Amino acid sequence: MSVSGKVPHTPCYLVDKGILEENLKTLSEVEQSSGCEILLALKAFAMFSTSSLIGKYLSGTNASSLDEARLGSEEFGGQVHVYAPAYKQEEFADILGYASHVNFNSFSQWEKFKKDALSSEGVKFGLRINPEHSEVKVPLYDPCAPASRLGIRAGEFAGRDLEGITGLHFHTLCELNADSLERTLKAVEKKFAPYLDRMEWVNFGGGHHITREDYEVELLVALIKDFRKRYGVSVYLEPGEAVALNAGVFICSVLDIIPGSPEVAILDASAAAHTPDVLEMPYRPGLAEEEEGRFRYRLGGLSCLAGDFFGEYSFSRPLEPGDRLTFTDMAHYTMVKNNTFNGVRLPSIAVYDPATGEVEIVRSFGYEDYRGRLS
Repeated sequence: MSVSGKVPHTPCYLVDKGILEENLKTLSEVEQSSGCEILLALKAFAMFSTSSLIGKYLSGTNASSLDEARLGSEEFGGQVHVYAPAYKQEEFADILGYASHVNFNSFSQWEKFKKDALSSEGVKFGLRINPEHSEVKVPLYDPCAPASRLGIRAGEFAGRDLEGITGLHFHTLCELNADSLERTLKAVEKKFAPYLDRMEWVNFGGGHHITREDYEVELLVALIKDFRKRYGVSVYLEPGEAVALNAGVFICSVLDIIPGSPEVAILDASAAAHTPDVLEMPYRPGLAEEEEGRFRYRLGGLSCLAGDFFGEYSFSRPLEPGDRLTFTDMAHYTMVKNNTFNGVRLPSIAVYDPATGEVEIVRSFGYEDYRGRLS
């Protein structure tokens, strides 16, 4: 029986603890070789039932909201770095209670919260900068796109008092290799070198695809070591996708076949509700069962959204109701972004332990999870 066959019901996200740990080992080796510290970006992967495993290898988490910061502090431990485009006054004191580092998106936000920040103990503060250098090709995911709301441009630093600021943070990448970081660092240094010498730490952000097979790990390590040596700072990285890359699948079942050209297989899952990035990016996810053949289907979701499709796939035999299908690389940006649109229930969450060959359902969802979001 395949691993997907061991899952008692669908739809279900299934995370392979063995692959997850291999990713974590790779990231830990980068930490040890370069002297940097790596944080899990919770915006990509926040499966806290794996926190004990993640905590063995990484230095902490990165959060973008009060609730993420609390989850990072209570469930994962270690350092908690927080960044948001803006903070709410009524939440800021609680954020300080969970955070080890807080980054501000503008000088106006820093000035607004500076008094409260400097009166806190044990928290370090930084500014997110925008080097105005784009490496990301999809505008939706490009933090340095024209008119971006993310980060402070170099021209805004003139004459500013940086008392209390001990670090700078930039996040400019998305699913990119180390050569993109190399070019970005040149842009950062060109625009912000006068301020780097005054800092204790610099956060290189996320988007580093470190655990991808073709990633240039040696170049990354060299870039970090060189930067640390020249500026005398601690360096942080906060990948999300790299932590869970290829570590999970999304298993669903065929419910019905709709005649057409091509035919449509209706699944018990929804791209709109369960894998939003498929429609947002957009992209065509991999499918483990796909084979070259004359039987082609559009795989359609369970919601009433007309465009709720995962994509078009070919098979060596006709699909039938009851068949299981397995979308690959589905651990990241699924559980953290899914929703209950149309009342479609959230998928279960499970883990596979290769040491025992067993699958454990960690969490299942029902009506109360849908109702609890409404009033």
